This record gives sequence, C-alpha cells and structure tokens, in this order.
Amino acid sequence: MAPPLTFLDYIDQHGVSRRAFLKFCAAAASSLALPTGAAAEIAARLGNMHRPSVIWLSFQECTGCTESLTRSFAPTVENLMFNFLSLDYHHTLQAAAGTAAEAAKATAMRENAGRYLVVVEGAVPRRDGGVYSTIAGRTNLDTLAEAAQHAAAVIAVGSCAAFGGIPNASPNPTGAVAVHDLVRDKPVVNVPGCPPIPVAITGVVAHYLTFNRLPELDHLGRPRAFYGNTIHDRCYRRPFYDQGKFAKSFDDEGARRGWCLYELGCKGPVTYNSCATLKWNDGTSFPIESGHGCLGCSEPHFWDAGGFYRPLSTPTRPVAMAAAAAVGAGAAAGAAMVLHNRRRKRRAKQDHQPATVNDLEKK
Repeated sequence: MAPPLTFLDYIDQHGVSRRAFLKFCAAAASSLALPTGAAAEIAARLGNMHRPSVIWLSFQECTGCTESLTRSFAPTVENLMFNFLSLDYHHTLQAAAGTAAEAAKATAMRENAGRYLVVVEGAVPRRDGGVYSTIAGRTNLDTLAEAAQHAAAVIAVGSCAAFGGIPNASPNPTGAVAVHDLVRDKPVVNVPGCPPIPVAITGVVAHYLTFNRLPELDHLGRPRAFYGNTIHDRCYRRPFYDQGKFAKSFDDEGARRGWCLYELGCKGPVTYNSCATLKWNDGTSFPIESGHGCLGCSEPHFWDAGGFYRPLSTPTRPVAMAAAAAVGAGAAAGAAMVLHNRRRKRRAKQDHQPATVNDLEKK
C-alpha cells in the first residue's frame, strides 16, 4: 500500500509549486503577526502533515461561508488546503448521503477522538428543544453536543455561528444562538463575516495545525491578527474622511471621485475585519472599493444595528478634523500665553531699571 500523501505531495499533484506554497506560508505568518521564522515552521509542519480529520456542521445558514471558501477561479493553496483536509462530514459537499453520511461522521469521530476539528457554519436554534433545524432526525443542539465532546477545537465560521447572525436577529423566532453560547468546555474561535474572508479561515486552521493551539483572540473570540483593526483604520478612503469630503448619494460627484461613504451608512469605523487589506477574490476588491459602504457584518447583532444606510452619527465636523482643530486651538492658545508672558517680563524688567540720560531727555 502506498504511503499516505503529505500536503506537499497533494498540492504538487494539483500543479501548485513549492514556491507558491512557501508564499502562502509567508503570507499566513505575516497576516497572523507571527515572529520571524514562523513561515519556515509553518512550511515544515504543514508540508509533512497527513490529512487531519474535520467535521463540518451546517446549521441555520445560507451556505455562503462554504461558497466563500470553495469558490476559486484557479487552484490556490487556500482552496487546496481545505480540499486536503479530510472533510469526513460536510453534507453540502460530500458525495454520501443519508445513513452512509451519518456513519462516516460517527467513524471519523471515533477514530480521531481528541484530534479532529469541528467547523460550525450557522446559528443553533434552541427554542422548543431545537426542533426548528434538524439533520437526520436530530436537532442541531444534539448534533453539536456530540461532535464537540471529543473534538480538539471548534471553529465558528461566519457571523451566524460566531454571533447568531441573521437567525438571531429580532424577533429571533427560533431562539437561535451562537456556538460559544453552547460549547463551554472546548476552545472556540470565532471567524465572523457574512461571509468571512477565506484567508482568515485557512489562516486559523494553518495556525492550529502548525502550533497545536489557536491564535491570539480578542475579547469576542476572534483572531486578533485578522480582526485587530477597524476597516476604517485601513480604508483607502480614510483621507477623504479626514478632509471632510463625503459622498451624499451613491451616484453623486463625490461618489464618483471616491469620497468617504460615512454619511451613506458605512460602518467601517466600528467594524473590525481585514477586508480593506486582504480583500476578496484573490485580493481584487472589497465592498467599499466597489462603491458600497461596509455593513459591519463581522460585528455582533449587525443586522439590528440601526439600518445599513443610516450614518453612525452626523457630526458637524469629522472627528479627525475636530481633533485637528482642537490641537490647533491649543497650540495657538499656548503660543499666545508664551508671548504674553514674555511681554509681561519685559515690562517688569523695564520698570526696575534706572533711568538713562536718553530717558531724561525724552521727559
């Protein structure tokens, strides 16, 4: 029997060069803010790794997260990485169905107990015992509890799994909740977005497989490397915000000139994600670059956050301009005070000096 394929063997069979693989490892290390030398460690461990088992559970969702990960115009390392993983259960993608599919899941969990990853896509309904979403006659509640029991870690992919998403939006008739509301005894990492950027998903998986631990997380359980800055912090339209130049409609002159979309409801200033840097479709673009404001989809309760096209606030001046004005006013006041003190000291000095001949002549 031939030895099992390593990841390097696998990508070589699919026409991806070692150079491309090393570039992926370097990009993963950089995006995860890992120290120098981490790229080589990722390459060494991933390259020689055999297929780890993954159980992918799809609950209350639209399959957009799976679409985001699997759609690709050409083979990429990100795409092939999830193809390389042994997706032992994914009822959207797997060929088996019914009894055979459920048996495959049970076998994978038994043979890889303590080592397999559980990826959850979608919120979990728990009202009325969870009857509003079932698979193979079992509620999502039961399925998640069983799969997570012997898992090494759980990855909540997409805002529905991470925060409840649209199913959790008011009035939430099914009682939908996030994965972390139910899984308390296993490491859970949230990779939100509607859908999330594929590189964020594969970056988390690559980090876990390489270092056997999850990356550093923020207070909402998100990988800080991908969700550590707001979209506003990295947006190419930020200079227009600082200058007070805002589009008033999606087809006015400001919009055509690429001005800031803040007044059209852009949620970039309060949304933590890497859309502005990683972008979509192999780094081609992201919503703001395409002319539409950020919806804030990687934040909790984004669907109920007050309207997609309503601005966060309507200040008379942008925050940056107001801050600059305050700094300028402070500097001017400081300069005036210094000048006043100098004049006062000069007058006091003159008052204490003896009269000169010239002074007496002037009198």
